[in-house]
Amino acid sequence: MAIRIGIGQINATVGDIGGNCKKILSCVEKALSYRVDIVSFPELAVTGYPPEDLLLKPKFVRDNINALSSLQKKIRDIIVVAGFVDSKNGLLYNSAAVLHNGKKIAVCHKTLLPNYGVFDEKRYFSPGQNTGIFRFHGISFGVNICEDIWHNSGPAKEQSDAGARLLVNINASPYHRGKTTQREKIVKKQCVANGVFICYTNMVGGQDELVFDGSSFIMDGGGKVVGRAESFKETLLVCDIPDADCTKGKRKIISIPHKSAGEKPRISPQKHRKLTDEEEVYLGLMAGLRDYAAKNGFRKTVLGLSGGIDSAIVAAIAADTLGAENVAGVFMPSRYSSKESGEDALKLAENLGIEFLEIPIENIFDSCLETLSSVFSGMNQDITEENLQARIRGNTVMALSNKFGWLVLTTGNKSEISVGYATLYGDMAGGFAVLKDVYKTLVYKLAEYRNSVSPVIPSRILTKPPSAELRPNQKDQDTLPPYEILDGILKEYIEKDKSYSQIISAGFKAETVKKVIGLVDRSEYKRRQAPPGVKITPKAFGRDRRMPITNRYTL
Repeated sequence: MAIRIGIGQINATVGDIGGNCKKILSCVEKALSYRVDIVSFPELAVTGYPPEDLLLKPKFVRDNINALSSLQKKIRDIIVVAGFVDSKNGLLYNSAAVLHNGKKIAVCHKTLLPNYGVFDEKRYFSPGQNTGIFRFHGISFGVNICEDIWHNSGPAKEQSDAGARLLVNINASPYHRGKTTQREKIVKKQCVANGVFICYTNMVGGQDELVFDGSSFIMDGGGKVVGRAESFKETLLVCDIPDADCTKGKRKIISIPHKSAGEKPRISPQKHRKLTDEEEVYLGLMAGLRDYAAKNGFRKTVLGLSGGIDSAIVAAIAADTLGAENVAGVFMPSRYSSKESGEDALKLAENLGIEFLEIPIENIFDSCLETLSSVFSGMNQDITEENLQARIRGNTVMALSNKFGWLVLTTGNKSEISVGYATLYGDMAGGFAVLKDVYKTLVYKLAEYRNSVSPVIPSRILTKPPSAELRPNQKDQDTLPPYEILDGILKEYIEKDKSYSQIISAGFKAETVKKVIGLVDRSEYKRRQAPPGVKITPKAFGRDRRMPITNRYTL
């Protein structure tokens, strides 16, 4: 008889220990209705991931352990594998509890602790030894955690060598472009090498700058995906796998008693399709915004609408995520704003159905110029006056935020933020930066993808040259290389850590490379003051890339 396994792909919130346990129990009840034998939940599902320095607070750790004890008493007739923080002899462990019939059968500790990119687990956790092998319903299975599955000589091999037919691997694996393919490739290698089924369980939802896509799956011993959960959505994935007693080796195996539950109801295989690249990123940005707003108590958002591509895609994402009734777009024209920009901003708002406000800034700009005229006497106008306009706009949207409690969404993209083409306390002022990790060239692709669903972004926004409209006839390309070239250099320098000479060797002009690298290095102080934003690349600013502001080293 086949064994039925389930994956509880839940959206846990850091610190909401009680709420997370309620989600686990609710999913367990649903799994019981399908006669599931084993159901797994993500890494640190009880605390949420990553809890960061909450782990340094002893009460937080105790509360999570007490919550798990309460949870285990409510578990009946099903094996539950759930992530929590264990504490032993003054040390903390990233752990998985195996629960059954009101008891904690075992606790498995994470063996391999990642300490790269967004991961900082060696700051908090000690590496464990006891990953655990169990026998239930005619099958031997192992339990391990996230990184433990990524290495050929790690717990996955040890457990399969000791007789495990199934590996339950629980994760809080953050999303970035291409991550789902990368995960499946790694797991396939383990399945084929060790002849095991792997139940890859992943978190879903947004946590500050991180987004977890879920995309949980079950893969057989030949590396075939036999069940895949829908991405970016809380769900229960249920799948039957054939039982097989392949116990071998001398490792101790914990037997878990079971009683026959009779004939199981038939289930249809769940195998949701993989998303296209732009669709995946768009949904990731939606998930990040949705949970940042909801988990921090915001209902409505506001952003400046310039009539340009960046504010257009942010408005579309916000409307699709939070509902058009919860988005306000503000057009703030100055003397340099074109008639076309106003028309495009209004048309966008009408297409999306969002609130549209027009608040001219010309009088305030005049007042600022007059106030500063004696100090600036005899000097030509330059970027100072341009930035005044951006800061007036920043003040305006922040005033709306203060008055109405709206979350301000900034609209700058990664290309601009990389080279400092943004104004502190101006267009960088806000609570959440949706496009913080999205290059300009990808912004256009996302806009085209969104219009393929329904044409909401006016075509002129997609075709006109990008401009901040802070001086007469201004174009981005007056100051920056074409975005196709700029983004290419930025990816080499930021994502791949290539040197000046290596980037030139990749086919870029030396003068352009030197200019771009200089702009990136000089703009670190600005990025430190930027709001959080959704991570969608392997190396996002902030959590991934941590460069010193005071720095004289050049690549």
